Amino acid sequence: MKDIGLILGIRPDVIRASKVIKLLSESSDIDFDFIWSGQHYSENMKDVFFKQLNVPTPDYEFDIDTTNDATTVSSIIKETYSHLENHKYKAIMFLGDTNTVMGSIGVAQHNIPIIHIEGCMRSYDWRMPEEKYRKTIDHLSDRIYAYLDSYKKQGLNEGISENIIKVTGNPIVDILEEFSELFSSGEEYLDRNVKKFINDNPFVLVTSHRRENILNKNSLKNIVDLINSSNKKILFPMGYATQRQIKEFGLILNKNVMVIDPIGYLEFIYLLKNSQYCISDSGTVVEEACILNIPSIQMRYSTERPEVYEVGASIKFDPTLEGQKFEDIHLRADSLNSRKWTHPFGDGKSSKLIVEDLIDLSKKNIFHMHNKEDYDFDISRSFLQ
Repeated sequence: MKDIGLILGIRPDVIRASKVIKLLSESSDIDFDFIWSGQHYSENMKDVFFKQLNVPTPDYEFDIDTTNDATTVSSIIKETYSHLENHKYKAIMFLGDTNTVMGSIGVAQHNIPIIHIEGCMRSYDWRMPEEKYRKTIDHLSDRIYAYLDSYKKQGLNEGISENIIKVTGNPIVDILEEFSELFSSGEEYLDRNVKKFINDNPFVLVTSHRRENILNKNSLKNIVDLINSSNKKILFPMGYATQRQIKEFGLILNKNVMVIDPIGYLEFIYLLKNSQYCISDSGTVVEEACILNIPSIQMRYSTERPEVYEVGASIKFDPTLEGQKFEDIHLRADSLNSRKWTHPFGDGKSSKLIVEDLIDLSKKNIFHMHNKEDYDFDISRSFLQ
């Protein structure tokens, strides 16, 4: 029986967990399997940055149906459940708030302890599938690693035991700090047309992918109008779903906007570090921008990361509102360039803290298997209570 099965399914989560994976691999005190859920194709793992990080090939890969959210989630639950019938672990660990974490239901059906990295984030926006997934896995989990004290408080307010939640800071800080020089080399992986476009001139970096934004014509039009209201050079690595929706809605971007296909993480962080500011509806991008001291315009009705507003790193743009003064939003973002702030996401030691806690729990034999046949329903659900 191995100590931990780590189940991940999308590229950003692997990046965030990459140092945890490295430290687990180096430790003689704990053994684990790296399992790929199949939510995103394993082609993602061929990103040059994963090679630079020495992220290992997954030990196991699930074969799932990604036709839609329902088939993705149901097949991840089924694959997880089936995997655990044939492979024994003391605990299963997930990261984030994607379809993949719903595999925790299959783990719970085996009565195996569940660990959740990135726990207790809340947007309080029930339209978001991520919000449903976060709450589900947090209330199934036996150990939660929350990035901030404020996240822990949110979990406590929902009745989650204080013994379950450990505040660690955000492991993306570890990656951005440790590989700072590597990110500076990202230019060499850019297409020459992109290099020519930015050409040492100030530029703005844009991303947009959230379903509540791109599937709503009015919201996507407001996003396009915001982008078009700037006369700066704008670089827009655009996901294929966003490309389809812009075409379907007949929306046109100005000539100062360069649209390119999605790029690797190494190139993206290079561009982010060198941008004047970014415009994004991605929670992770505004988080990374805040850490790198790059201003951002966050295109969200609600966010699970309000601290970027609190430290003065980001400006809110609500795509659902009409009549906003787009030029004023750009001016406010420009004004943030002269400011410096201290990001709240940790000291770069989060991955080490998580792995040390996992080893400590394992040594104390707190991880344990509850067999379905003899599970004692009178004992506490949590192995930490």
